[in-house]
Amino acid sequence: MQEKFVYEYAVIRVVPRVEREEFINVGLILFSKRKRYIRFQYQVPEHKIRAFCSEFDIQQLQENLESFTKICSGASNGGPIAQLEADERFRWITAIKSSSIQSSRPHPGLSVDLDATFEKLYRELVL
Repeated sequence: MQEKFVYEYAVIRVVPRVEREEFINVGLILFSKRKRYIRFQYQVPEHKIRAFCSEFDIQQLQENLESFTKICSGASNGGPIAQLEADERFRWITAIKSSSIQSSRPHPGLSVDLDATFEKLYRELVL
C-alpha cells in the first residue's frame, strides 16, 4: 500500500471590485510539509475579469501573480518572503487579505501523488 501524505491547498481568487466581494478563481496553491512540496499555478481569464470590471488592471494582476510564483519556488529574485521555509511561504500567501488577490481558507487532504492531486484540483477549481 502506498503511503499517503497530508497536504493543504487554497484557491487563489481575483476580486476585481473588493467592495462587491465577487471573485473569480485564477490559481491554486498546494503544500505538503512532510514532502517539502509547494506548488502554485495560475491562469488569467481576462474576459471573465473584464465582465466584472472593465477597467481592472490585468497587467498588474499578472505581475502580482508572477510574484506568487517566485515566492512559492523560493526564487532569489522573489524578495524576502521567498527565502522563508515552504510552510511560511504557504501561510503568507494564504493569509487573509482585503486586496484584489485573495485566497480561500486552506483545506486539508491526503494524497499518494501530490502532482496528480494538484492537477485534479486545478482542473476542478480553476479551469
